[in-house]
This record gives sequence, structure tokens and C-alpha cells, in this order.
Amino acid sequence: MTTHDAPPTTAPGATTAGEPAAGPGQPFVRRLWRGRPEDPRWARPALLVLLAATLLLYLYGLGASGYANSFYSAAVQAGSTSWKAFFFGSLDAGNAITVDKPPAALWPMALSVRVFGLNSWAILAPEVLMGVATVAVVYAAVRRRFSPVAGLVAGTVLALTPVAALMFRFNNPDALLALLMSVACYLVVRALEDGRTKWLVWAGAAVGLAFLAKTLQAFLILPALAVVYAVCAPVPLRKRFAQLAAATLALVVSGGWWVAVVELWPASSRPYIGGSQHNSFLELTFGYNGLGRLNGEETGSVGGGGGPRGGGMWGETGWDRMFDSETGGQISWLLPTALILLAAGLVATRRARRTSVTRASFLVWGGSLLTTMVVFSYMAGIFHQYYTVALAPYLAAVTGMGAGLLWERRREGWAAVTLAASLVAAAAWGYVLLHRTPDYLPWLRWLVLVGGLTAALGLVFAGRLTRRLALATAAVGLVTALAGPAAYTLSTVRQGHTGSIVTAGPAGASMMGGRGGGPGGPGGRRTWEGMPGQGRQGQPNGNGFPGGGFPGGTPGQNQPNGNAQNQPNSNQPTGNQPNGNGFPGGGRTREGGMGGMGGAGGLLNGASVPAEARRLLEKDAGDYTWVAASIGSQNAASYQLATGEAVMAIGGFNGTDPSPTLARFKKYVEDGRIHYFIAGGGMGGGDSTASEISSWVQSTFTKVTVGSATFYDLTRKAGD
Repeated sequence: MTTHDAPPTTAPGATTAGEPAAGPGQPFVRRLWRGRPEDPRWARPALLVLLAATLLLYLYGLGASGYANSFYSAAVQAGSTSWKAFFFGSLDAGNAITVDKPPAALWPMALSVRVFGLNSWAILAPEVLMGVATVAVVYAAVRRRFSPVAGLVAGTVLALTPVAALMFRFNNPDALLALLMSVACYLVVRALEDGRTKWLVWAGAAVGLAFLAKTLQAFLILPALAVVYAVCAPVPLRKRFAQLAAATLALVVSGGWWVAVVELWPASSRPYIGGSQHNSFLELTFGYNGLGRLNGEETGSVGGGGGPRGGGMWGETGWDRMFDSETGGQISWLLPTALILLAAGLVATRRARRTSVTRASFLVWGGSLLTTMVVFSYMAGIFHQYYTVALAPYLAAVTGMGAGLLWERRREGWAAVTLAASLVAAAAWGYVLLHRTPDYLPWLRWLVLVGGLTAALGLVFAGRLTRRLALATAAVGLVTALAGPAAYTLSTVRQGHTGSIVTAGPAGASMMGGRGGGPGGPGGRRTWEGMPGQGRQGQPNGNGFPGGGFPGGTPGQNQPNGNAQNQPNSNQPTGNQPNGNGFPGGGRTREGGMGGMGGAGGLLNGASVPAEARRLLEKDAGDYTWVAASIGSQNAASYQLATGEAVMAIGGFNGTDPSPTLARFKKYVEDGRIHYFIAGGGMGGGDSTASEISSWVQSTFTKVTVGSATFYDLTRKAGD
């Protein structure tokens, strides 16, 4: 194991075990298989097997998720037919409004759909490849200073983290974000090895591109990375600050060029910036997607969160949020273990010189882990469990590095005991998490607990055991530590996931009752199966809101063979089907009213489009810029995906964005650019632009009923 601080590579022409070094003259396949000259023969084949297994695991049953989050899939479809929509991240090819994120995460999927056509695999396969690439990056980062085994442990931990298996098979921006954050950490470690400016500049560029995936979340780890480099880099202090300035410039250029173009582009000839209230991407960045996520003051959002220790729409905040019944099963399986190993790694390297790359590696990955975890734990605004995929690469790297370091030092009493303690933490916490779903593989929690404690006892004496027996003990410990998350991961890949709020693991694994229990009883451990209006994956009332949230549930969310909701070419009138009263899923209005404009079902999940409705919209579609308009992006997205034609989302995702204005909508109708208005969907309500448009349409135009869906023909006035 390379725990010293000498350069991690051998000199040119060096050999290992009598084998010639893999040089440029050797065939590429042989060099790929052989790997680094100093690696044992099995190291590179083992890595390739890990990557292949991850690829197959994540590809398994990928099509069951259909269009996954139809909000982003509609933007992908639009970008695959319009380069303007591609550039701006428009929800529709008519470029009425963008999604509420910058478009970088959409670009790989849109290019894939351009090549392979619009289908589930074309949309989601790029996300799978990002997952495999992230595993490879984490392995490479750990392997630079630690053994191949440490790298393989890190890669395996990442691949088997439930929320990683969820989001690397889903079309939200989080997959690209996790990959780019991993790349940034890797490049910073490279820069810390030799002090070369290029690595730090590339790290800044990676963070800038990550900003174009999910805005300010990409900046969460910047303080940790900057401080570690400023303190530990092997170059003079003045040069360190100059290099950090160069990296900052690279970040600004790589992330800011698109922002500059959007802000300078005339607003009249580009789509409205979804999620903003004043058609400004900077407002979106620092408001709804920025500070609003931290303090809960999100203008145009569906509701804020709880303050410190307080409950709220998005669950309680506090230091233990990552461990509670809502989030614990997604990410925290090895989180106590990682924290123990991080502390052990820093203790073990406490006497190393300032430029120790081994210690700096712990600081880079551990600092990123702690910073992100603290922000997620205390953010009072919108928080979804799947956000925690950002923690997965950091957690995996720290686990691999810490376990590898302590294993090499197992003959030292403190190292053996600490390694055993980390395994005890994994076994005990795994038991707790599995006990939260008592009907799910009830034997597994006892296997994890007993097997883990037994292996931990053996690790205490690992330094005195024979090598073969010590390795067997470590293998048992690793298997039991990973058994829980592996089971949840397998459950995740065996079912489809659709809608805006998805969670990993078996049904009931992620309660929405909070620490106090809520509907799930004490500790929120009761599953939601069998409850009225429930969704899958612990989404009470089917709408994904903690505690039930808004009415208008959507039975069947995340069920692979339940509804046809969000499935490609689905014609079944199920899911959030607009009905006679205008509410997706037959929901009721909230107190205060939404003007009959739909409940939370249309807000968070798409609608299933009947064949009759699809045929209605497709008729003469080429004569219109938008075949229809609907309040809320999810409802509009579903009809757009079903027809392949542009559908305008009035009010953006929540139906609360002031776009388009009533005057502009009237102009569109007057110019014959919109054919139908689809009743239902979104929030709207009150004095919003969406409600004004809805009222005008209903009082002016002819109603057309297709099955249980209601449309208004904007080319025919009422009474004509």
C-alpha cells in the first residue's frame, strides 16, 4: 500500500515482478488490462470486473422507469428537435419556458435521443455511464495513494450505495453533478502531488461545469478544496494563491459563459427562465435555487422547510437528518464507519509533513463529505432524499482510504481496534436501518449484526492472525457491511421510478413521518403500503409531500407495473388523469382554493395520456407552435412526450411563474400559435398569471371532453 508521500508512479521503463512496463508501444487493450506497472496482476482485471458489474447492475431493467422524471424528459425531447431549446434547456421546442436548472445535465441525454430516438434507454443510459465513470474516478483517486484493494473497496461502496443506484438510473441533474464533483476532488489531489497549475485549473473547470448542472450546489465543497490546497500544496505560498486565482478564473469561465449569454440575450427572443419571478437566471441561481434552499424562503416554491429542529414541508432539520427515517436508508449505511475512518486517517497522519498527500487526500474527500453533509442537514428549504447522492463519492473514497490505511497498520493495536470499531458501527447501524422495514428480509438484519460483530472481533486480532485467516476475516466483515446497502440497491434496480420525488430501497424504506414518527408511527417505521392514496417508496398520499402535503394523490408512483404513468407511449387513462373537476387524480382543492386548476398530483408527477387525447392533439399539429398549453410543467411534459409535439407549460414547474402573461397568451392565441388548453395540472391559484389565463380560457372558448380529460379549443370561441 502506498501510504508514503513519494510520487505514486514508477520511473519510465521500471518493471514489476519481471514484467515489462506497459508502454506506448504495447497494444491499447493490453495496456488497459495490465494497468499500472506497480500493480499486482489481479488489480486491473478486478477494476474492469467492478466497472462491468456496475454497468450491468445499473442497466438492469432500465426501461421500467419509462420517462422517469417527465419534467426533464420533456426538455430532453425538446432539445433533441430544437438546437435553441437544447442550448437554453427549454421545456418545449417552441421555447416558451426553461426548466428550473441550467441545461448541462440535459445535453448528454438530448444528444443521445437525437441519435437513438426518444425512448427510456436513450434518456437514461447516459446517466448509467456517468455512474460507471464516477466509480472509476473514485477508484483512481483512492488508488493514487493507497492500495488497489482500497480503491476497489471505495468503488464497490459507491456502486452499492442505494441512492447512487437510484440516481445513476434517473434523469435528474444529480448524476452529472456527482461525477463532476468526483472529478474535481481527483484533480485537486493530483495538484497536491506535484503542485502543477494545470490540475487545479482543470478542477476549477469541472466545478464550473457542475454549476451548469445544478447551480450553487456545485460550490458546496469549494471552501474545503481551497483551504486544503492553500495549506498543503508543495509550492510557495504566493504561488498557491496565484494557482487558486487561476482555478477560480477557470471556474468562472467554464460556468459563466452560458450565464453571460443568457443574461445578455434579449428576453423577447429567448424562453422565460423557469423558476424565476423576473425572467432572470441570476435571480433563479441566488434565490429559488440558492439562498432559498438554505433559509426556506423560496419565492414561487410549493412550501418551505423547517428551521433548526423544526418540522416543515421538507422534513426536520438537524445534525441527524442524514440518519433519520426519511433519509437514512438512502445514504447513511456506512456513514458512521466513514466518519470513524476519517478521524483515524487524520490521526494516523498527524505527524506527517505539511505537504503529505496522504493526509491531504483525507482532507479533500473528508472535507467535501462533512461540508455537504452539514449543509444538507440544516438547509430549511426544498430538500429531497435523492440529493444525498452527492455524498456517495466522498463517503466511498473516505471508507476505502481509511480501511486501507488501517489494514496496512493492523499490527498496531490502535489501528486494529479502530478498524474493528468501524465494522461494529457498520453492523449496528445496518441492523437499525434494516429494522426500520421489519417485513423486508427479516433475516438479513441478524446476519449483518452477528456477522459484523464476529468479524470485528477477529479484526481486533488481525495483526496476530495468519495472512490467510486475516484476509478471510476482512472479507466477512466487508460482505456483512455491504449486505444491507446491497439489498436495498437490488430492490432499487428491480423497480421503475417515476415522478419528481423518488427514493431508493424497498417500499416503506423512506418514511415521511420525520423523527417523531408522523403517520408511520414511532420513528416513522410503519410502511405506507395499504394506506389510502399511497405512492410507492414511502410517498404518503402518493404526492411525495412529507406528512401528506397537498391532496390529489397519485397511486402507483414508482411502481414498475402499476400505472402506465410516465411510461413511453402509454395510453392508459390512469395516474394523474385530468377529470371532470379539473383535478389530476381526482384531488380536492386546498383550503384557499386553486381555482379548479389541479392538485399536487399534476405538480409532482406526469399525467397518463389517453389515446383519444393524443390523437386530438396530433391532428393538424404542424399548423401550431404549441399543440396545447397546460398549467404546470409536469402535466405539459406528459402530453408533449405522448405526442412528440411542443406543449406550453404555463407558470413553469409549480404553475406559479408569471409566464406567459395574460396579454402575451392572448396574443399567442390571436396569432393561432396554440391549439388547445388542457384543464388541470400545477398549482396556480390566487391572483397568479396561471389563474388569470385559466379563467379567461374557460369563459371564452369551447370545451372539448375526451374521455375524462377536458380541453378547450382555442380556435373556437364558446357559442360559435
